[in-house]
Amino acid sequence: MHKDITIIGVPLDLGAGRRGVDMGPSAIRYANVKERLENAGYHVKDLGNLYVPTPETYTIENPKLKYLKEVKKVNEELANQVKRIIEEGRFPLVLGGDHSIAIGTIAGVSSHYPNMGVIWFDAHGDINTPETSPTGNIHGMPLAVSLGKGHIDLVNILNFSPKIKPENIVIIGARDLDKGEREFIKTNGIRVYTMHEIDRIGMAKVMEETIHYLKDKTDGVHLSFDLDCLDPNDAPGVGTPVTGGVTYREGHLAMEMIAEANFLISAEFVEVNPILDVRNRTAEIAVGLMASAFGEKLL
Repeated sequence: MHKDITIIGVPLDLGAGRRGVDMGPSAIRYANVKERLENAGYHVKDLGNLYVPTPETYTIENPKLKYLKEVKKVNEELANQVKRIIEEGRFPLVLGGDHSIAIGTIAGVSSHYPNMGVIWFDAHGDINTPETSPTGNIHGMPLAVSLGKGHIDLVNILNFSPKIKPENIVIIGARDLDKGEREFIKTNGIRVYTMHEIDRIGMAKVMEETIHYLKDKTDGVHLSFDLDCLDPNDAPGVGTPVTGGVTYREGHLAMEMIAEANFLISAEFVEVNPILDVRNRTAEIAVGLMASAFGEKLL
């Protein structure tokens, strides 16, 4: 991986149904992410946060696509920033914010890596469309949008679509899928490791299969890590917690194996909600996972 990392924060919670994840980038910085990565041998530049409007200043025009205009604008800016970071020869590390920011991150990355892979750690599929979404929250739609399914304003960010291919995606840790998402996954042949598979064959086997599946057929892999993939007992401060998730140690093992695979081209960590957290515990776990993904070792 590049030894030069550029951090960009996206304090967006307009895509979610619960306030608080807009403070995620600040919580992660407070947990010393820059210092931790520098101690691991990286040169880190922090660009600060993108501007994000507060929900109180806008109204919901379409309940099936809440805050569409605002989410689109933020993701357009993020896509352009990520694109520039890669052009500078640096590694983009994006701090969320809700998971709708993946629309912009993936758009920016795929403009340079047209055959990119995606490892998506999440309790949810995030592969709804406006027609299948039970909430209208756009943080449940970024994978579908990146595959070219959804509202044209989101699908066509950076003026091309789709950004990724279904056969280049692996979802890990899923345990709460909507009916429309299950049908989408089956129809498009997307590889998913639910908690059933993790419990049954173990995280090491899941990661071995994932790395083998993606490494040789893609031109690099984007890591999208929603902290709600972890069990709420380990990570209580997340936007949409679901019981029975990935353990703290399983998460670190997964990141360590990703570091060993040496194929990451970009990463984002999202849905840290300090309002629901205990003494910034979830943000500290996020930073620890980032360090493991970037190759930090005990010895």
